Amino acid sequence: MFRYIFVGGCTTLVNFVVFAILCYGTSLGNSDLGITISNVLSIASAILFAYVANKWFVFRSHTNSFGEMIGEMIKFCGARLGTMAIEVGGVYFFHSILHQSPMVGKVLTTVFVLIGNYFISKFLVFRGEKKK
Repeated sequence: MFRYIFVGGCTTLVNFVVFAILCYGTSLGNSDLGITISNVLSIASAILFAYVANKWFVFRSHTNSFGEMIGEMIKFCGARLGTMAIEVGGVYFFHSILHQSPMVGKVLTTVFVLIGNYFISKFLVFRGEKKK
């Protein structure tokens, strides 16, 4: 559990830093569409980081072939696309409907996303052999 929390924190940091750079450091933060694009790109960056870190450090998943690893990666990314929809929708809701800052919306939706991602990873994606 400690490893998952640590990697989750690092993944969240990747997500938030990329989002802040795109949203506040470029003109993307000037429109609802730009904020959504920033959000999607930051989540995609975090998903790639999270796959590698969760596979090797958290769940110590071992795959026997390149094809098996690609299958595992597709399951991981596919599952994360579901929680990505929650995060994109949540940020949009908090920013565009409730008129909160984009970062407030991101923080509030991240809690639900982290919980969902743990269970998806543990029970659906990294179920193979464990490295010793």
